[in-house]
Amino acid sequence: MRKLRTIEMNRLTLEEFKEAEKLSLIVVLDDVRSLYNVGSVFRSCDAFRVEAVYLCGITATPPNAEIHKTALGGEDSVDWEYFKTTEEAVEKLKQKGYFVYSIEQVEGSTKLQNLEESHKRIFGKEVGEKPSDSSLSALHSSLPKGYAVIFGNEVKGVKQNIVDMSDGCLEIPQFGTKHSLNVSVTAGIVVWEFAKLLKL
Repeated sequence: MRKLRTIEMNRLTLEEFKEAEKLSLIVVLDDVRSLYNVGSVFRSCDAFRVEAVYLCGITATPPNAEIHKTALGGEDSVDWEYFKTTEEAVEKLKQKGYFVYSIEQVEGSTKLQNLEESHKRIFGKEVGEKPSDSSLSALHSSLPKGYAVIFGNEVKGVKQNIVDMSDGCLEIPQFGTKHSLNVSVTAGIVVWEFAKLLKL
């Protein structure tokens, strides 16, 4: 095996990225304090052509040298919007017809490996499955326009009132002593699962 050179990786230009089809997923950062974590999330979102990142509360916004250090330009390619509160962001997502998940350890959470099964149970169809003509109007009214995933503060996690506003909660099963992952690591895992689910 031979490592690929950068020029062999078919990387999009910034202009091509902006025009390319996006994953129907919006990533929401709820009071994420570390600028390096914010940058890392942008970088993962660039990798999977996520639709947008919503930055809320104390979460820092570009342009910022510390964000850029880990984003490596992802903050320029991925669309983003700032909200004074996460509540405002969730309200906008609901108005847009998005299904909102908080990524948090809660009672009755959906384990991440069961995401596709859960989607089929909630909406009655697999992602991308074409409805019959007779059920088209009913299905159209029930399927979300897209998805949003909310990641919380490094210490406190997603706020309880934001969990309460969400349509569901996803949890990554863990088997060690901490039951805690860095928020940017969590984001990378979750976004990849949605990339597989939505089959970009």
